[in-house]
Amino acid sequence: MSMDVDSQQQYEQRHAAGEEMLQWAKDLFPIHRSITGTGVRETLAYLQGLLPDLSVGKVTSGTEVFGWKVPQEWSVESAYIEDDQGNRIIDLADHNLHLVGYAEPVDCWLSLQELQQHLYSLPDQPQAIPYVTSYYKRRWGFCLAHRQREQLTEGQYHVVVQSQLFDGVLNYGELIIPGTTAEEVLLSTYVCHPSMANNELSGPVLATALARWIRGLPDRRYTYRILFVPEAIGAISYLSLNHQVMKEQTIAGFVLSCVGDDRAYSMVPSRLGGTLADQMLKTVLTALDESANVKYYSFLDRGSDERQYCSPGIEMPVVGFCRSHYSAYPEYHTSLDDFSVVTASGLQGAYEVMQSVLQLIEANVTYRMVTPCEPQLGRYEGLYSTLSFMQESVTESLEITPREWLHLVTYADGNHDLAQLSEVTKVHWRKVMEGMEKLYRLGLVSRD
Repeated sequence: MSMDVDSQQQYEQRHAAGEEMLQWAKDLFPIHRSITGTGVRETLAYLQGLLPDLSVGKVTSGTEVFGWKVPQEWSVESAYIEDDQGNRIIDLADHNLHLVGYAEPVDCWLSLQELQQHLYSLPDQPQAIPYVTSYYKRRWGFCLAHRQREQLTEGQYHVVVQSQLFDGVLNYGELIIPGTTAEEVLLSTYVCHPSMANNELSGPVLATALARWIRGLPDRRYTYRILFVPEAIGAISYLSLNHQVMKEQTIAGFVLSCVGDDRAYSMVPSRLGGTLADQMLKTVLTALDESANVKYYSFLDRGSDERQYCSPGIEMPVVGFCRSHYSAYPEYHTSLDDFSVVTASGLQGAYEVMQSVLQLIEANVTYRMVTPCEPQLGRYEGLYSTLSFMQESVTESLEITPREWLHLVTYADGNHDLAQLSEVTKVHWRKVMEGMEKLYRLGLVSRD
């Protein structure tokens, strides 16, 4: 049965962001990215087309950043392996994962036994090309499907890697969207992996879509700092330049990674837990439909830049948000991480979760009853039934029951913010947010 016109329009509107993000990801997929180089710059240039105010910063090679050193820039023109008949059996031009990241230049002939020392494959995933890097130790290598590796025959192989390592820069993208206060919400994602849809591209396209939506928020309360950085060393480099102001002004932060599949929703808490970011994301995830697969991890399960933002001495209130956690889906860090994993609906779901989280943060205050004792809610139309009957009814479009109204006013004591009110009363956060605002307009509660 086909949808009626109104239903079809509603469906299309609801899924428009997901479809748009999916197309951006497909556009970015072919770019050969690493932690430095033209791939990062090409990616940031594409995002600038969507976010004209996105600025591109740089840190020069060799710069000391919190005990780390920004590596040399890496570029590669071509990389391949030929057999002794001149047949090209592995070619970077066929897939960006074929070459170990940061491979040094080489041009030599090797026996199969010698070549095997420089090959990487996954016996338990014989059809997958693994993702392998060596940023801080000079080496070269190639990655291939294990099935192909098993078919290699004895003989001589010509190995060519036309690459360069040189003093250059590490680039990052930064977008500051000002609010009415200097307090900041951080959204951070990474732009350093080649041709992996979920692990690499879902985060940047989600951050981009959120940035465009944030710009349209009326009466935006907070300032938003949105970062596109090479993972780990990019975040460390950026923090070395900005950590003082970020520590002072950041009230909540979110690392967006692996947010494009349909399989699960996942949360990695901040290091110490209990921050505003922890509370708001957990509140939204808890309220999802019962069919949603939601998983809560420990900070011991961290794996992206929440490590850097929460580290001792930095200690920012930052959590990690994923669909399937990076350790939990089999295609992670392989060539199988493609658009069979990332979908428009998966991206749409992540988008709606983060929209809700930011809406909740923007609206978040504590409320306090203006008079002591329980108020007579029946005096106010739409709040409480004047008829005593055992069957509970709902009031108005908010679908808040009389009992839920009583729960809300009972815990409006100036000690519970919106997330805490939702948790203690078991009332959906959106009903709490709208209900407390109604009580405020009626003069029953004040905002602390």
